[in-house]
Amino acid sequence: MKVSIIGATGYAGAELIRLVAAHPEAELLHITSESSTGQAIDQLYPHLRGLETKVLGSMNQLEELAQSDLVFIALPHGHAMTSGKALAEAGVKVVDLGADYRFSDEAVYEEWYKVKHTHPASGAVYGLTELNRAKVKDAKIVGNPGCYTTASILALAPLVKAGLVETDSLVIDAKSGVSGAGRGFSMNSHFTETWENFKAYNIAGHRHTPEIEQALSLLAGEALTLTFTPHLVPMSRGILSTCYGKLKNGVTPQQITNAFEEMYAGEYFIRLLGLGGYPATKNVRGSNFCDIGWHLDQRTGRVVVVSAIDNLVKGAAGQAVQNMNVMSGFDEKAGLELVPLYP
Repeated sequence: MKVSIIGATGYAGAELIRLVAAHPEAELLHITSESSTGQAIDQLYPHLRGLETKVLGSMNQLEELAQSDLVFIALPHGHAMTSGKALAEAGVKVVDLGADYRFSDEAVYEEWYKVKHTHPASGAVYGLTELNRAKVKDAKIVGNPGCYTTASILALAPLVKAGLVETDSLVIDAKSGVSGAGRGFSMNSHFTETWENFKAYNIAGHRHTPEIEQALSLLAGEALTLTFTPHLVPMSRGILSTCYGKLKNGVTPQQITNAFEEMYAGEYFIRLLGLGGYPATKNVRGSNFCDIGWHLDQRTGRVVVVSAIDNLVKGAAGQAVQNMNVMSGFDEKAGLELVPLYP
């Protein structure tokens, strides 16, 4: 299968190259970068030396990209719709790692991202694979979920679907490594600003909030709102999401355990640590796993669910490859049976 990557020089794009290189069914055809056109990828990412030496082209070379069976788009929001529309019309499947195809209601996207949606009625499918596999299988365009959203939705989905928590009580406290901010230069991700520092940001206004609400509302069968607070921690990779919900009267520990085990039975990439489990980012680093554990606070009547992922793998490139596998009829684990890196 021939695949190409638009936006190959960001962290997610480079991670896609790494994963595709190890994929038994995928061949990398074209890679692009508007800022580094004409350069060889291993000059920008020396860890790819001897593995991938392709020269970066331009995303405007749509005729060349249309030779692909599937194209990954790893661009900031607002930039995928033009290419996505043209490629879809050419019969090429698309997995967008940005936000442009994540929302079923374009008005929500426009409200939160302040960009006009130029590809309405695209038929895009939200690509949280474990929850939407049947639709992903037949999709032409998949909107790959965000990193915070993947960790948070997977943590809360069983409780919301089973109706075990009050839907107006949900609070998400999540922490991300610095690579989640992308490779571009900014003061917030500068070494001296992040090292030995820990801070919250975008409180009550982070753009992943409506994405989480959209997925959980579908599971709940009713519109819900929640509180989401992201934090930046001084590590390169990883997301730890701690999620809180008020239990409904009479809910037992066994019901909670049953909800997780029933929803994720047979899911290779979901590792349940059970009641009392403590996921940690180091235990999933470099892998496509999501580790989930939960705790009961009997004093307050709350359940606390903790999930951990690698933001660049399960939170971006790995999930994109997982979606590609489902869309293409491959083994879902193909190219992704990666043992986490430790220490």
